[in-house]
Amino acid sequence: MLGHSHAVSGALVFAAAGPTVPQHLWHNHLSPAEIVIGTFLTAGAALLPDLDHANGTIANFFGPVSRFVCKAVAKASGGHRHATHSIAFVILAGLLTFVGVEFLGRPFTLSVVFLLLALALRALHICPPGKGLASWITIVALAGAGTAVVNHWMPAAPDWLPLVVILGCIAHLLGDFLTKQGVPLLWPIGARFQVAVVSRTGNRMETLVLVPAMMLGTIGLLWFTTFA
Repeated sequence: MLGHSHAVSGALVFAAAGPTVPQHLWHNHLSPAEIVIGTFLTAGAALLPDLDHANGTIANFFGPVSRFVCKAVAKASGGHRHATHSIAFVILAGLLTFVGVEFLGRPFTLSVVFLLLALALRALHICPPGKGLASWITIVALAGAGTAVVNHWMPAAPDWLPLVVILGCIAHLLGDFLTKQGVPLLWPIGARFQVAVVSRTGNRMETLVLVPAMMLGTIGLLWFTTFA
């Protein structure tokens, strides 16, 4: 699926789960501001499994730096749609985020916020198109400004930030599960799982049906659970 589609799916998943999951699992009722912040951050987190994609959306959000990181991850993980598209990666990403929030404090938390905001901005095309300097500068400036705003509204140690990362990764895997290539959910076992609803990346089913439906669902959920 396209990076934009993954981002919208991540937003939808948190808009649905954010108001209820933290409250039921560890008795934390998120404020409306936290739900809105979490929704946008999860849009960025939904790009994280594509760290193994040297030509994808995530590879171009910080220019040569992000491309180098993605090439390194792709080489270490076995290529695109291998280790980072598995349940093991979801667990690892969530665990590392939890440890960072708990033991590394505010600098780690704000770094993750900046990263996820930057990914969301790129995936949702809230920046100049292309891979040039104008795009990088815009992403850095907007993500920096967004991080400053989030710093004002977010608690010192947001216990829901690992949930953002986990839900974003799960949304990504579910999206790729709907394609013909499928995902190796049980990596390192090589079996792939798929239900080929999207026959080709960027086809009409994805761009004209799934993405608009997910956008409307996100807006509707935020309205009824937060803004209303």
